[in-house]
Amino acid sequence: EERSVILGYLEDGPNLVTLAMNGWQEGSPAWWLNLQAQPDAVVRLAGQDPRPVTGRAAEGQERERLWKSWAAVDLELDGYAAQRSTPTPVVVLEPRVDPAQRL
Repeated sequence: EERSVILGYLEDGPNLVTLAMNGWQEGSPAWWLNLQAQPDAVVRLAGQDPRPVTGRAAEGQERERLWKSWAAVDLELDGYAAQRSTPTPVVVLEPRVDPAQRL
């Protein structure tokens, strides 16, 4: 069943990047759990055509780089994140390529 959620995001080249947080409370938001189970989604940005994407968690150096990008926007990010017992997932929404276009 399709669901909608409003998320803040940063652009990283063709990708959109968001944080899977539950208002800085423990646990993961339902949208992130759903995206992990079914990574294909559609992003709708104002004034643009719907954008098919595939979601995944950033890891390693990519996660560190993207976290720093968020921290530059939200100066309180590290302090809020420190209140959680688990790391906040950094979610990358990559443009989904139509399998017919891969040929």
